[in-house]
Amino acid sequence: MSRRHKMSLTADLVALIHRHVLDPGTPPGFEPLTDQDHDQRQAALLASHPKGEDLWLFAYGSLIWKPACEVDGQRHALLRGWHRKFCLKLVRYRGSAECPGLMMALDIGGSCRGVAQRIPAQRVEECLGQLLRRETSVKPASNVPRWVTVETDKGKQRALAFAINRKGPTYCGPHTLEQTADILARACGHWGSGAEYLMHTVAHLEDLGIHDRYLWKLQELVAERIKAAAMGREMPIAAS
Repeated sequence: MSRRHKMSLTADLVALIHRHVLDPGTPPGFEPLTDQDHDQRQAALLASHPKGEDLWLFAYGSLIWKPACEVDGQRHALLRGWHRKFCLKLVRYRGSAECPGLMMALDIGGSCRGVAQRIPAQRVEECLGQLLRRETSVKPASNVPRWVTVETDKGKQRALAFAINRKGPTYCGPHTLEQTADILARACGHWGSGAEYLMHTVAHLEDLGIHDRYLWKLQELVAERIKAAAMGREMPIAAS
């Protein structure tokens, strides 16, 4: 599906804020999950999933454009009661201790349009292990897996989603649209920048025919800030 709107945030603009950042490792106050931790979480989810059935995963952000495992098809899905929000503070990956970043997560309230990705029954155990290791790498966890019900053109579907841990130390908010743009226009880590993450997410949603008005306005504001900084006209930072 062709992109419906022309984005302001381009790869050329994103490149302006990219910089080489070394991986600082696990931040203070967190502990890496062990193989035993992952195995226990995987076993708990498998125990609550009907044996021999496909598993559906609700993807709303980077899992759309960078799946954690091989998926066998997807369909548009609407999740009610949750919404996309830049509410996960990062001092690693796409941010640093000196310039913290933000990443999207599912937070309570509203609704979210994304896709339900199918994991075939015979690959559920293998793919679930890959998925958990990508989405949850430390404790206390920032994102936690939970079963949800999404609406698709084939009817309601039980799916696995990763939602923000509101009691975790990385949960932050609320930020205004302008404050979020300020952060994303600057933050970069060893995985890349927050602007790059936003650009890919918006672009792939548009290709799917999903126009998220909040993210669309956000990418416009981030583009404005990067352009202003490149011209030596640093825009005022919104009060936090």
